[in-house]
Amino acid sequence: MTKLIRNFFNGLAFGITEMVPGVSASTIAIILGFYNELIETLNHFAKDYRKYSKFLVPLLLGIVIGMIAFSSVIHYLLTNFSFPTMAFFIGLIVGIIPLIFLKIKEPGHWLKLNEMVFILIPFIALLIISNLNPISVPSPEETIKNINIPFMFFLFLAGIIAAVALILPAVSGSFMLLLIGIYPLVIYSVSSLKSLLTDITNTSLLLDITKVLLPLVIGAIIGGLSMARLVEKLLKNHYKITFSLILGLLSASVCVLSARHIFFQGDLSGLFIVIGVATFLLGTLISFNLGKKRL
Repeated sequence: MTKLIRNFFNGLAFGITEMVPGVSASTIAIILGFYNELIETLNHFAKDYRKYSKFLVPLLLGIVIGMIAFSSVIHYLLTNFSFPTMAFFIGLIVGIIPLIFLKIKEPGHWLKLNEMVFILIPFIALLIISNLNPISVPSPEETIKNINIPFMFFLFLAGIIAAVALILPAVSGSFMLLLIGIYPLVIYSVSSLKSLLTDITNTSLLLDITKVLLPLVIGAIIGGLSMARLVEKLLKNHYKITFSLILGLLSASVCVLSARHIFFQGDLSGLFIVIGVATFLLGTLISFNLGKKRL
């Protein structure tokens, strides 16, 4: 029972984090110590669904409740207290970085050349990607009415990319959808489900939503499962290289989040800066102490 409750609260934290733009929920999975178990479950659920259901069911329940129950809270905090809120999440990432570093570094030795290379490559790549301009597309209302087969294939590929980003720590799936240019379309389609529930006879709306979400979800499933298999093999066979890549991504995400407009919007008075420093330190201490116990 204790493990079921812990898995539920892990899912709750995962779901809440997924609501924060640019912050990867997989980072929280590393901090809370269930990232490896999540990867293993995604890869082997079909082989022993009874065993893995004990982990996955309460986790998914927590994720769904976290996203639904706290979405308005996160929106309120980001709208009115963006600086201290984002500072807290940046602190969560910063606190885990030295622990990841210690998993790579051998006692009494400095990092090897190949380890430094595998840190720098994702670091530079994420910085470059984050500075790309999002693809400009028509409004969601206009786009959803003109979706054809080629665009559905594009949505399928976008689902793969978003799922790969979701599995990788420090990379946000929602950010990748924003970069590709379909984030507004996806949000519009999901929000349109409420309208569909009030009028289930609206076959035109059902068709429009299906043309967006079906290829996206199929792509996300394929991308997520494929990436999970790759990560599991890397963790088993190339442990230090994998954590070098993760360290590079985490370090770059601190730079990316610190430079984002949302970090500086709203009130930046002296009091808010002090609160922001306090929440940053709080986030750092929380992730460092949790990670020290579970990594």
